[in-house]
Amino acid sequence: MARHARYDRQTALAKAVALFWERGYHGSSMKQIEQALDMRPGSIYATFGSKDGLFSEALAAYAEQGSQELKTYLEPAESIVDGLEAYLRGIAQTGNQTLAKPSRACMIVKTLLESSNTHPALAEQANRILANIQQTLCEALETAKARGELLASTDCHRLARLLQAQIVAIRSMAERDLASDELSDLGDDVASILESYRTRH
Repeated sequence: MARHARYDRQTALAKAVALFWERGYHGSSMKQIEQALDMRPGSIYATFGSKDGLFSEALAAYAEQGSQELKTYLEPAESIVDGLEAYLRGIAQTGNQTLAKPSRACMIVKTLLESSNTHPALAEQANRILANIQQTLCEALETAKARGELLASTDCHRLARLLQAQIVAIRSMAERDLASDELSDLGDDVASILESYRTRH
């Protein structure tokens, strides 16, 4: 029974991610949450404590999905730089409206913008997640530099911040319903920023 309960919780959480990603915190009414999760109000509160609690868990789950996505690009790549460039191009590809995404803009950034003046705890969580993503990028870049993939003069903290800003921009631009080739061009352009720091042997 315990295993079944955990499965149900994770299924409900995945549905919550999809709903909040599309509609945001304020745009998701409790009625919509009940319908999306196929749960009664009492069960939602018993499982997640509150709407804020559910949203917080959904945001954390979304961030974990993003972390796993980055790993899928880095682990099989011949070099860290190759993996990061493929990741940047992949973000542009998954921004294509023909793919099954509830929303193309980053849920974390949307949360930060939406909650800064209304739900400080959620805004702070979003800030922490973004800081962790930047740190993850920075660590990958530092490792690449140590391996001789990047120029020795590369400021990895600055480059990680720049790449994160470009990732946010690509996902935001995807909300404009740009043509897939235009989004792909953006991915190539951002990847070229990283390529300019690569060492030439």
